[in-house]
Amino acid sequence: MLTRTAIEWRVLNDQIINDMEHVKMTIKPVKKLLKISGENTKIAKTISKAGGAVRIASLSMMPDAILCPGSKAAACFDPCLKSSGRGAMSNVAAGRQARTDYWHADQAGFLDQLRRELRAFIKTCKRQGVKPVARLNTISDIAWESHGIPQEFPEILFYDYTKRAARLGNVPDNYLLMFSYSGREQYARQVERAEQSDAPMAVVFNGPMPEYFAGRPVIDGDESDLVNANAGRVVIGLKAKGKAGNDRSGFVIHTDGDLIAMEV
Repeated sequence: MLTRTAIEWRVLNDQIINDMEHVKMTIKPVKKLLKISGENTKIAKTISKAGGAVRIASLSMMPDAILCPGSKAAACFDPCLKSSGRGAMSNVAAGRQARTDYWHADQAGFLDQLRRELRAFIKTCKRQGVKPVARLNTISDIAWESHGIPQEFPEILFYDYTKRAARLGNVPDNYLLMFSYSGREQYARQVERAEQSDAPMAVVFNGPMPEYFAGRPVIDGDESDLVNANAGRVVIGLKAKGKAGNDRSGFVIHTDGDLIAMEV
């Protein structure tokens, strides 16, 4: 029997699908899918930590039940995803929504444009003498390996966070994945499966970072995603920002009382 949460999420998912025909009629052209100038704060930090030896292309879309299927169970959609980064700004949100509408209305066209932009990005990186890196799921969770994107561009190092544990260990060598943790009961099976892998596990903390969590050492995850993605069997400690600081769903871990001791 489906839980109330599952039923509500299915209704939302069905609504998105039903709206696609309308989207196809009203979609506006998207001139650029990728950002390559490091507007995202975390990406800018990652580039800086690499000493300028890399350039990172990022893709930000407005998440929904289809683009981020694990977000409802993990309860990260409202406190984190939708207003992530500069997403609270209306023009940024509109740009993300336009890319999402494009994906739903014309996935083949979207992928063709993405390939063209990635090829141009590789040429730019070659001229600049830097390593091309891409984060295509800035706030979404699309299995790009299912669309052949990382396989088609072996010269690019791809990395992403994911809430879909089945993806861990099932992507090409040039695609690094980090698992996003949530303490919610509805998400427990995903966490159990992720714990069987050596993929880094990202945990959002509100309060001081513990030394260990879930039997893994905790590293500061707010400095460099390339360091995070290559860190192995660790917990990537992320500080709760914005609305996430008030979250009590289980997605954000509050480092108060005996909570951490129980989790170690």
